[in-house]
Amino acid sequence: MFLLSSCSSAPVLPGTNSVNSRYTDEQPALSGDGRFLAFVSNREGRRTLLVYDLSLRQYVPLNRVNRNDTIAEHPSLSYTGRYLVYLASDYARPEVELYDRATGQVQVITQGYRGWVRSPRISSDGRFIAFESGSRGQWDIEIYDRGENIELDLPEGFRQPVSTP
Repeated sequence: MFLLSSCSSAPVLPGTNSVNSRYTDEQPALSGDGRFLAFVSNREGRRTLLVYDLSLRQYVPLNRVNRNDTIAEHPSLSYTGRYLVYLASDYARPEVELYDRATGQVQVITQGYRGWVRSPRISSDGRFIAFESGSRGQWDIEIYDRGENIELDLPEGFRQPVSTP
């Protein structure tokens, strides 16, 4: 069992081996297997999205996620933490973005989308992304299907059932 808190006497920056800090840490999300913790922190003088490996007790690099011109928040992780979904805000509207830790690529899910979006969540296998949408003048829930041809984030040893025609 892990007990994590956000109070200590010294800052902890990515690369060290502790989660605790004297800075504000919020919006926690756990991967389905319980190994990774994603959260938003102001440790670096601005809001930053961090992912911590609870097993190895170290931070995970998030290349291309924490850009200087963007605030990343509201993280959600797939089963093994391969896929990270979050809300990215720059000077315009917020966008739902997907980060694939295996490839290091960022995909904007709601690019060109009409209306405001908030509170993205990814399914455990990484195929579906749910978010709130204000495109109809009220908050509705929308589901984005990444398709059948993506590499799913499944538990090790899990075998998908074979469908027969």
